[in-house]
Amino acid sequence: MNATSRPSALQGYLAALATALIWAGFMLLARVAGQHALTSWDVVALRLGTAALVLLPLSLNLPPGTWRNPRLWGLSLTGGFLFLNLVYAGLSRAPAAHGGVFLSGLQPFMITILAWWLLGARPARERLWGLLAIMLGVGCVAGPQLLGSPAGESTLGGDVLLVCASLAWATYSVMVRKWVFDVWVLTRFLAVASALVYLPIYLLWLPKNLSAAPWSMLALQAVYQGVITTIVAMLLFLRAISILGPERTGAIVAIVPVVVGLAAVPLLGEPLTLWLIGGLVLVSGGAYLAARPLPQHQR
Repeated sequence: MNATSRPSALQGYLAALATALIWAGFMLLARVAGQHALTSWDVVALRLGTAALVLLPLSLNLPPGTWRNPRLWGLSLTGGFLFLNLVYAGLSRAPAAHGGVFLSGLQPFMITILAWWLLGARPARERLWGLLAIMLGVGCVAGPQLLGSPAGESTLGGDVLLVCASLAWATYSVMVRKWVFDVWVLTRFLAVASALVYLPIYLLWLPKNLSAAPWSMLALQAVYQGVITTIVAMLLFLRAISILGPERTGAIVAIVPVVVGLAAVPLLGEPLTLWLIGGLVLVSGGAYLAARPLPQHQR
């Protein structure tokens, strides 16, 4: 890497790290929402409604043809509507630490496979060791549920939803790299288009429990989920992808399980089992191995 490219690479790593920290916060807050009787549908509505309210005035000058672009609609349905409903439904049924592992921990695998298949981006052999460690870490968390332990039986459905959410986000990430849309255009369109699809469905048919939560909780969820996570984190994530690529960005975001798993113990009272500790260590170590820069002759 030459001297002129170092600042851009540093910006990419900082953007990916900031994205990971914001994502950890949204998983923790999603679990907090459940403790205040909010449904997953309520949280999605607060997130998309707030984001659309903020971005709609800034979306009036989108480039001509934006609203007729099928690729943009595909991205909004995959990375917005589908991902959000899957991830919040999963977090309402499984611990926050599981969300960190199954959502972010699986990203390097899914993105690597999809990028190899769709973009022809074959992973370097040295990165495969990091991906193997992450897979073992995911297995440590999934093992007790698959073996039918009492603790796992009540979270298995949520874990499956989180895996599906991870696949949806990996697909979105690779398609963003393949189709190369402007970051600001994509961020605005994703939020507004997803809200246009979801909010009518929510208002007409989905269960609601907003009145059961205090106004302070509703405001916190709306601002963090709708502004910080949807707008700020999306811009940071897309910036990281544009600099580092989807594979390395996904690997860096795999540190989310560590942050979520450790923070969930004092904040949410979630247990820190030996299986979970092993999973957190393996996933974080694998994320480092998969994300570290390779020597020039190995790239």
